Amino acid sequence: MEKKLYQCDVCAKSFSKSTNLTTHRRTHTGEKPYACDVCEKSFSASTDLTIHRRMHTGEKPFPCDVCEKSFSQSGNLTAHRRTHTGEKPFLCDVCDKSFSKSTNLTTHRRTHTGEKPYACDVCEKSFSASTGLTIHRRMHTGEKPYACDVCEKSFSASTDLTIHRRMHTGEKPFPCDVCEKSFSKSGNLTAHRRTHTGEKPYACDVCDKSFSENGSLTKHRRMHTGEKPYACDVCEKSFSESSHLTRHKRTHTGEKPYACDVCEKLFSECSHLTKHKRTHTGEKPYACDVCEKSFSESGSLTKHKRTHTGEKPFPCDVCEKSFSKSGNLIAHRRMHTGEKPYACDVCEKSFSESSSLTKHRRTHTGEKPYACDVCDKSFSRSTDLTIHRRMHTGEKPFPCDVCEKSFSKSSNFTAHRRMHTGEKPYACDVCEKSFSESGSLTKHKRTHTGEKPFPCDVCEKSFSTSSNLTAHRHTHTGEKPYACDVCDKSFPTSSNLTTHRRTHTGEKPYACDVCKKSFSEIGSLTKHKRTHTGEKPYKCDVCEKSFSTSSNLTTHRRTHTGEKPYACDVCEKSFSASTDLTIHRRMHTGEKPFPCDVCEKSFSKSGNFTAHRRTHTGEKPFPCDVCEKSFSESGNLTAHRRTHTGDKPYACDVCDKSFSESGNLTRHKRTHMAH
Repeated sequence: MEKKLYQCDVCAKSFSKSTNLTTHRRTHTGEKPYACDVCEKSFSASTDLTIHRRMHTGEKPFPCDVCEKSFSQSGNLTAHRRTHTGEKPFLCDVCDKSFSKSTNLTTHRRTHTGEKPYACDVCEKSFSASTGLTIHRRMHTGEKPYACDVCEKSFSASTDLTIHRRMHTGEKPFPCDVCEKSFSKSGNLTAHRRTHTGEKPYACDVCDKSFSENGSLTKHRRMHTGEKPYACDVCEKSFSESSHLTRHKRTHTGEKPYACDVCEKLFSECSHLTKHKRTHTGEKPYACDVCEKSFSESGSLTKHKRTHTGEKPFPCDVCEKSFSKSGNLIAHRRMHTGEKPYACDVCEKSFSESSSLTKHRRTHTGEKPYACDVCDKSFSRSTDLTIHRRMHTGEKPFPCDVCEKSFSKSSNFTAHRRMHTGEKPYACDVCEKSFSESGSLTKHKRTHTGEKPFPCDVCEKSFSTSSNLTAHRHTHTGEKPYACDVCDKSFPTSSNLTTHRRTHTGEKPYACDVCKKSFSEIGSLTKHKRTHTGEKPYKCDVCEKSFSTSSNLTTHRRTHTGEKPYACDVCEKSFSASTDLTIHRRMHTGEKPFPCDVCEKSFSKSGNFTAHRRTHTGEKPFPCDVCEKSFSESGNLTAHRRTHTGDKPYACDVCDKSFSESGNLTRHKRTHMAH
């Protein structure tokens, strides 16, 4: 064995040659006497300068005799040859893993010892390999010495450039030996293999959740620590992942580097382009193993699976409500904080979700980018198009597990379920009335505020709901786009058509839970329930009289204003209520649409028909609570009660004489006319 005669007087390390000792001493003194005449970089050893110069000249004097690949250093050639022979002579004495390079073994050993001897002099972050430190330093300096010769994009690490070049060449040199899928990065292949083996070797020490990739664990840990190490230098917003920062920066620069080769649409993220391309190809590579439904995005499949499992892994820390999507939790939290970070730059209205702002903007622009391929109708939201298509297909994918009724919209299904459970989670903070749908609460609140945010652009009349405005517009256009497929009758709104169809089917899906009477419309059920509860929520602001329906209040108000907007086109007599006009017209037409099935007598009013029926049945459902006398009509009971109370509400405006019934007043007035 060669004797080592030359010892370093600083660290006592020994060398067999004096030149090696001289070079070594420079690691202590920092001396670098060999300078590159191209870039002025300096080195402590002449051999390092020689190798460095080859970066500028491109010289690679060490060719492989197997594949003809050339190298600038003999050591690299030696290591390369082992890729052909498979030789890995450097064995780890801890885990028996083998390596083709001694430097790789040295770096690997540090995974066992935890040693990180290479510290950054800017941020003090440490690394187990010198190359890691070199690449890291470029984060501080901004240096990107490796440029792509196709698109001129630059990188701080040569490995990043190698991987990037494969985007241009399409090369995927790492094939999976199970499913033959190929990858451009070895790390992606390693992670992919674990989808077959199920291996998740990286466990979180806080919540025990496991991951198949170390990077995923690192990102996950930041959920616990709250660490966001990647800060935007424009707005100072911070992110937990560097990729999120990169995407965010594009919101400032407007950069969209990913172009679709079909429609030339640009995207700021590669993943968005990949998803977009599937709109052209129709590809849906992610299939549910329960119902076989397919999706174009893996995230959509993950969310869909939760509809089968019922999993809601995102709990709110304020009200303990849980959600199946993290985005829904974030949006929900803003209900507690009141935060609305997305402001419209036209009307300054703010929203808690960016998607809501995007949809809102289209109310200003009129944009409707989602067109139906059956009837060419366009929509401002993709979800509206999806729901609309079900009108053509008849699809109703949301079945009720109680009554087996199916729905085309999930929101209608959710609202329907509450009919069975009685749940009304949306309470008014003014009158404490509760509703089963948030939209119903919003509309109800407007009865307190008087807000009518939907104005007609033809007659300037305003409405409290957009659907009422849409229906109203049809009165100007005469449009009735919803046709019945049984009798061809058309309607201005889909809800009118739905209600009308029940006249053919006889369906009455809304049942009263007190008397079991059924109705074809939920509004009719709501009004009916008030006959049991006595509720009269609509109060006149002039005389404070209350009514059970808003339409009755509207009609009543006209007794104060004298307004009679419904005029007969035969005799020009006017009425304050449209129903009164309808009944009046029958005087001219002779129409009596309510026939008695006992005596064939017919009536022009349903109320008269109901009262007449009682002459056959003997029914008198209106008893007096004073003398127990009963009546077949409520009007007769009202008039009878006045015999007990002495009330005479009908006063003559000539002689001030009063009467208990309006008919008596009418007859009395004729005595004045006779004189």
